[in-house]
Parts: sequence; structure tokens; C-alpha cells
Amino acid sequence: LMYNRVGVIGDGDSILAFKAVGMEVFAADSREQAREWLKELSKQDFAVLFITEQYAAANEDLLQKAKTKPFPAIVAIPTSRGSTGYGLESVRKDVEKAIGADILFNRED
Repeated sequence: LMYNRVGVIGDGDSILAFKAVGMEVFAADSREQAREWLKELSKQDFAVLFITEQYAAANEDLLQKAKTKPFPAIVAIPTSRGSTGYGLESVRKDVEKAIGADILFNRED
């Protein structure tokens, strides 16, 4: 199985631009619908799935489970209305876990 697809899950306004650059987009108008897309698309040949921050935060359990597998990489992105900070904080935690220190922000929690 070749992992060569890139998908985006989120509200219609936030994901429309991704379609213009050739990514596959999956509109969700609820946390539950985003959850179903995540479950379904994680079984397919996606290398990367972008998901808007509000749906990522609402489905944290699925994102943690996905991190145990090599594909797809799941990345939280801001919505068209701006960022909640969830995506950046998630990356910070992953980097800190991987190397044992917070090199991005030099913070000690």
C-alpha cells in the first residue's frame, strides 16, 4: 500500500482552499461527522490528514490512537476563523515527548 494521498477534514469554509491546491477535502459540520471521517480515512492510503483544530480537540482520543501508527500523520490546522492554539501545542508536546525536552519554546511545565 502506497501512502500518497493528502486529505483535509473540517468545516466547509476552512477546507475549500485546500481543494484548490489538489488535496482531497472532507466536509464535516459536527464533531461526530469529523470523527467518522477520521475513522474511515485512517484506514485508507492517506500519508497525511489535516483536521481543523476544533474537530481535532473534540476527537483527542482518536488522534492519540493514530499517533501509534506510521500513517496517516494527522495534523491540526486553524479554521478560517483563526487558531485556538491547539495545533501548535500538540506539536510542542509531540516534540517534547520524542526528545525529552521542550526545544520549541524552552518552557518547563
